[in-house]
Amino acid sequence: MVIFAGQGDARRSMALLWRSAGPKGTRSAPGPKPALDVDTIVAAGIAVAEEQGMSALSMRAVGSWLGRTAMALYTYVPSKSELVDLMHDRVLAELPTEYDTAAGWRAAITDWAEDTWSFYLRHPWVLQVSQARPVLGPGEYAQLETVVRILGGVGLEPLRVRRVIAVLFQFVRGMARVAAERRQAAPETGVSDEEWWMERTALLTEVAPDFAERFPALAALESHATAAAADDAGKEPADATPHLEREAKEAFRVGLELILDGIAAAERPGLAGPARATPSAP
Repeated sequence: MVIFAGQGDARRSMALLWRSAGPKGTRSAPGPKPALDVDTIVAAGIAVAEEQGMSALSMRAVGSWLGRTAMALYTYVPSKSELVDLMHDRVLAELPTEYDTAAGWRAAITDWAEDTWSFYLRHPWVLQVSQARPVLGPGEYAQLETVVRILGGVGLEPLRVRRVIAVLFQFVRGMARVAAERRQAAPETGVSDEEWWMERTALLTEVAPDFAERFPALAALESHATAAAADDAGKEPADATPHLEREAKEAFRVGLELILDGIAAAERPGLAGPARATPSAP
């Protein structure tokens, strides 16, 4: 399920995202305090998404969560489209915006990536909000500002920094999506990862007995990787984390190291070379 952000009224959405007309919950006009406000509705929307998933999100569901009708919400939030923007930007505020760069940009980016990975796994519904059209709220910009500051001392030209940031964000998001979907697969299908793989690998041996001859490079790689994984498993203390989840996290760490190695190589004089003309990153 993919939800595109920024589908509501542009002026109303941006005004709600960037509202600064005084302390939250106050009114400029005299009279009794309203029973609802934007922040309360957004918090309820997040609660629905956390507990029931984005497929269950609707103005009616949020109203029900608050003990109200959907119509009672429209005075504050025009529609579900604006609500999604507000929810997405609000929950991003949970992420840190300050990282110690005393040990260098690489350590700080690693900490940021680890924090962002964990954030996505805590809030997998955020991964369903497409970044093809960003929300353009203060929460999103705070995260971009954080990474720009960390990479400020790398020494790359601005256009290349912009593209590096796009790679970092999409790498972390993409790897977290796979990990989140692995967590969701068993409860939603009723079949564990181990059962799923055991059944299908057994069938693969049956239906493709010549698999190793048809795909020799892949078969050799898998044989060596399986042996190495078994060796590592004997050295590491057992924990309750499912095997595939551990593998996803290790793949994330290896991929991140490779990206950071590339940035480190590019920052050295004479190795970066001229920036090639490529499409602008979102």
